Amino acid sequence: MTALVIAEHDNASIKGATLNTVTAALACGGDVHVLVAGHNAAAAAAAAAQIAGVAKVLHADSPVLAHGLAENVAAQVLAVASSYGHILFPATSSGKNVAPRVAAKLDVAQISDITQVIAPDTFERPIYAGNAIATVQSTDATRVITVRTTGFDAAGTGGSAAIESLNAVADSGKSQYVGSEIAKSDRPELTAAKIIVSGGRALGSSEKFSEVLTPLADKLGAALGASRAAVDAGYAPNDWQVGQTGKIVAPQLYVACGISGAIQHLAGMKDSKVIVAINKDPEAPIFSVADYGLEADLFVAVPELVGKL
Repeated sequence: MTALVIAEHDNASIKGATLNTVTAALACGGDVHVLVAGHNAAAAAAAAAQIAGVAKVLHADSPVLAHGLAENVAAQVLAVASSYGHILFPATSSGKNVAPRVAAKLDVAQISDITQVIAPDTFERPIYAGNAIATVQSTDATRVITVRTTGFDAAGTGGSAAIESLNAVADSGKSQYVGSEIAKSDRPELTAAKIIVSGGRALGSSEKFSEVLTPLADKLGAALGASRAAVDAGYAPNDWQVGQTGKIVAPQLYVACGISGAIQHLAGMKDSKVIVAINKDPEAPIFSVADYGLEADLFVAVPELVGKL
């Protein structure tokens, strides 16, 4: 059966998580369609049509879809759900907000955070903070799935899918957009960054976090991340948190400075291609997953590393 991918976008362009989700959808077999629900989102729909492997783009355009309110987007998905055997969302904040609503209305079990498609009805997903992999088989007529984007390569471009306009759903009236405060940064977005420099509680303060890690991130052109302990202590903002309760990342290079490697943190970054750990505790669990480990005081080692770059 045909699979439907719910695009994540900003009304002007498609976000990277959608490309990984398309790859997962292609592995399910059959054609892949992409739903772009937004307002003045023709550019995003055109970008979706260029994704390799996409057969059709469904474009629903309305002010009630402008800000991706979960109730309205879920209703838009449900309006076309009967035509699809798989409905896939990126396992992002947005996808995890909409997918359960769709699954509940369809009266099916959601299959969360898949990392591999074994067969059209069988999937793998991590459990117990990634320490075990569960194989899940679904007999539901429609499978509602969230995709761990780090588990799949991004789909390429070069497609030329047809774009079909849909009638937008009416406003549910259950929620309204009030406003947003968006943190602006010249650094790459954490979940899309190829290099991440991440710090833990050992840094001791937000001032030291900035003083020690920022020069290294600047040299490497990296995004900044943090452990939950560092975020809880106020050393770094919430949107930098990497881990089971933060963001799942898989960059080309992950540099962990003063991070002991609690199981919740490892769950969020252990798929990184190369992991470098700097920690003065030789027994720190982070060394068990690191490709390169440096047993040293980060306040000495990191400035030295910056000086060598």
